[in-house]
Amino acid sequence: MFKRFFLALAFLVMTVLVGFQVIFTVPDQPQIITQTGTELTQDIRCIEFSDSKALDHDGKINVLVWNIYKQNRANWQRALDEFSADKQLLLLQEASMTPSFKQWLVDGRWVSNQVSAFKALGSGAGVISIAQGQPEKACAYTSKEPWLRLPKSALYSQYHLSNGEKLAVVNVHAINFTVGTKEYVSQLTALEMLLKHHVGPILFAGDFNSWSESRVNAMRQALKAADLQEVTFLPDHRVQFITGLPLDHVFYRGLTLKYAKAPQSDASDHNPLLLSFTLNN
Repeated sequence: MFKRFFLALAFLVMTVLVGFQVIFTVPDQPQIITQTGTELTQDIRCIEFSDSKALDHDGKINVLVWNIYKQNRANWQRALDEFSADKQLLLLQEASMTPSFKQWLVDGRWVSNQVSAFKALGSGAGVISIAQGQPEKACAYTSKEPWLRLPKSALYSQYHLSNGEKLAVVNVHAINFTVGTKEYVSQLTALEMLLKHHVGPILFAGDFNSWSESRVNAMRQALKAADLQEVTFLPDHRVQFITGLPLDHVFYRGLTLKYAKAPQSDASDHNPLLLSFTLNN
């Protein structure tokens, strides 16, 4: 009887492992995928562009930050059309590079850089930063979930601004399933270290999975070192964990915040964050 039980258990474990390998493909190194029109290029970790243009429009930067839930809701495209209107920068998490999403980028004449953290059934998934032109530089970073072993991703980009400054942007999807905050702090601290020598404005935004007080404290402590200010939203309909703590955040410095809204939407399991900044000089 015990022999049958252990054989059945071993078969179940093997089935799960094989199924995991079939569904998910994890690259050995962080990869960054760039889409310009219908052209796709793939690089390991970092890429630089020589033809970058100013991100802002007449000194204004309108931003969308949104966990798009792998476009699993039927109305994702209509909602994305609405929320991306008049925006210069889109910072999305859990974006899946499906054919319909690729076509959305082409139709909107967007340029994108995505961290291919892993592929699910052939479609790359990870954070993606989208604008009307290329950044000067973009680098991919991944951190594996301790339990699931699937990577969470972050993208560091530098954009040219019309006043001659460079805007550093970190688009992050933070580690979720951990006991304690060791891996969580390690991921955020490593990203904060990228900003140590940056002179100029910064945006640090995304899904921080800040579902506990210890995580919130760790997040704020890590980003305090970069002299970043946390955005307050009005209205504030950011998705909350059962603890009542919001999961999505935006931090910044060196810019003037004009408005920050978090409206409700049924197009994802997260609500979008809509922000407007102006350059300081």
